[in-house]
Amino acid sequence: MSAKLSAGILNVDKPYGMTSMEVVRRTKRASGIKRVGHGGTLDPVATGVLPICIGPATRMMQYLIDGTKEYRSVIELGVTTDTYDSLGEVTETADCTEVSREQIESALKSFHGEIPQVPPMFSALKRDGKRLYDLAREGIEVEREPRKVTVYGIELTEFEPPLATVEVHCGRGFYMRSLAHDLGQILGCGGHMKTLKRLRVGPFLLRDALAVEPLDDIFADGAWTNSVHAPDVVLDAMRAVVAGSDIRKLVLDGRPIPPSIRIPASTPGERCRVYTTDGQFIAIMRFDSEDGQWKPEKVFHPS
Repeated sequence: MSAKLSAGILNVDKPYGMTSMEVVRRTKRASGIKRVGHGGTLDPVATGVLPICIGPATRMMQYLIDGTKEYRSVIELGVTTDTYDSLGEVTETADCTEVSREQIESALKSFHGEIPQVPPMFSALKRDGKRLYDLAREGIEVEREPRKVTVYGIELTEFEPPLATVEVHCGRGFYMRSLAHDLGQILGCGGHMKTLKRLRVGPFLLRDALAVEPLDDIFADGAWTNSVHAPDVVLDAMRAVVAGSDIRKLVLDGRPIPPSIRIPASTPGERCRVYTTDGQFIAIMRFDSEDGQWKPEKVFHPS
């Protein structure tokens, strides 16, 4: 099933040195569309998959941000920086010539599963209304509470001392810069993230991504419509439900589906995507286990 909306999601390969918001602004200028957002910030030092949501598809941003991602990072051992990446000031150096591949692989095992991770000071998180990176630039360091993050897979794919290439499959909120820093601390030599490439966000793969440079041209000649993805593509992991006329009216009015017209649910808080009988995507529903009803979380009126 596919959505019949006038806009959607572009899979863009963000280049080095450009911020995620610069890609958004460039898309706005090229398309003439005001409602544009991205599905998960990439630092300027990073490259790779940056989903750009256009028009009504901006309402899908949270599902992209909440979804799983894959990264490839080159970590330089023996050099610690204040930002945990290659753009920062070097704060410490150490000899890492004795570090072996086996030691790195053993250390990486401690990052697998649900783990606590301390965010870097140079991050967009807020403390008392101020971004941590603003505080860091003022020379202020504050204590950061560890946050639970999930790593589904982590692998050392290459090691040419002092550079270790690590690939990670993770959930929301995982900082690759913190991984680089923490790995260096475990190994006793320090380390920082030298490069970072995002290989996947949800269903979007790097091999299928568009370069930023042609965006102006593909919007000018209308070719972007050949590359845009329907908004509901990010919901493939959710069960799909076809709504007959009665349920369709309830959903489009933003009303819950009464217990007498149940859609089977297996877990509290489960979500499903809803389509009309002619294939139009109209809603995301969430199951409220307390009253046994499916309630609209987001409604998309047919165009």
